Amino acid sequence: MTAHAAERAKVIAGNVANADTPGFRARDLAPFSETYRNAAANPIRATRAGHFTSSDGGATAMRVTEDQGGRAPNGNSVSLEEEMVKNAETKRQHDISLAVYRSSLTMLRTALGRRG
Repeated sequence: MTAHAAERAKVIAGNVANADTPGFRARDLAPFSETYRNAAANPIRATRAGHFTSSDGGATAMRVTEDQGGRAPNGNSVSLEEEMVKNAETKRQHDISLAVYRSSLTMLRTALGRRG
């Protein structure tokens, strides 16, 4: 989820950077739930015991899509308001993933008899 949020933030930043570029079409990532579901349905398999399965955290399963929103007269489809909303959603998703990591670390520390 953290990798998905980071990748989506990059795509959103690219949209904002090209908000005035004629003909630019806004892009977004497929939702995390869809990406996660596809990765779980088609796990990467190693053909030999020494092979590593994936070092990119599943980033290859993410697919960039073009938004089908309205277009400005110059052909640009970036809406800064929509990008701000997407950015807030992405920050929330990133914060949730960090909270899950923190909780997991706390449980591991508790299991090991360590605190703090």
